[in-house]
Amino acid sequence: MKDALFAELQEAVRDVAAYRRGGRRDLRVSRFMATPKPLKPVEIRRIRKQLGISQPMFARYLGTSVACVRSWEQGSRRPQSTALRLLCLARKNPAILLETEA
Repeated sequence: MKDALFAELQEAVRDVAAYRRGGRRDLRVSRFMATPKPLKPVEIRRIRKQLGISQPMFARYLGTSVACVRSWEQGSRRPQSTALRLLCLARKNPAILLETEA
């Protein structure tokens, strides 16, 4: 079992090397976004202010609680995972949060 697994791993490494040299075009390649940098409380507040909405409305657009938004803006907690990605998108284009409401 271990020998077969190791052989499969070696083959995968060779395939990746060939792909990077331009030799293999038939591999499925997945690219993932890098983890966004944490936002400072003032940046989160700025995003909300640019939208001209209250903390409760902001929480609704982000799919989180008002207490969570409040703690982000006060710096006692930091947004994680999906909320952080949404906030990073909204930092570039705040109106994107409003467009999702349909």
